[in-house]
Amino acid sequence: MRTHQNLDLSPERAADVLSNVYRAHYRSLLGLSALLLDDTASCEDVVQEAFIRAHSAAKRTRDPERVLAYLRQTVVNLSRSALRRRILGLKLLSKPMPDMASAEEGAYDQLERDSLIRAMKSLQRRQREVLVLTYFVDMTDAQIAETLGISLGAVKAYRSRGIASLRVAMESPA
Repeated sequence: MRTHQNLDLSPERAADVLSNVYRAHYRSLLGLSALLLDDTASCEDVVQEAFIRAHSAAKRTRDPERVLAYLRQTVVNLSRSALRRRILGLKLLSKPMPDMASAEEGAYDQLERDSLIRAMKSLQRRQREVLVLTYFVDMTDAQIAETLGISLGAVKAYRSRGIASLRVAMESPA
């Protein structure tokens, strides 16, 4: 049985814990945001905002080991919010978005990556989140369930349906 040694973290201890988590996990949190947002320009803002929120919540943190879980969940939530704002902005825009770069500008692997990104975008939001957290962040089913606030069964169902949808999308000609 695990006991909490420091139930109330001092401000100095909270800052140390957060600094250690920042050094160890900043890049993985940035990658998580990048996969959810598919927009690298916004990713650093999302991750920085997550750390700001974690710092504000650090005084209430009872378990230093929960800081990373809090950050992951905050990154997922902030990424969702960014996507909602982007969708709203696109609806309000009257002009069409610029075309993608031509195929000859990229190599074959770039085409494959573009195809995967398109297929991922076609998935339901939860399916995409579960697949990203599973295959790009290497989270366990329990961690995914906790991060997204869903059951273990839902994680497995979203992953199964997401993979099936990806297979169909990747096999059909673009």
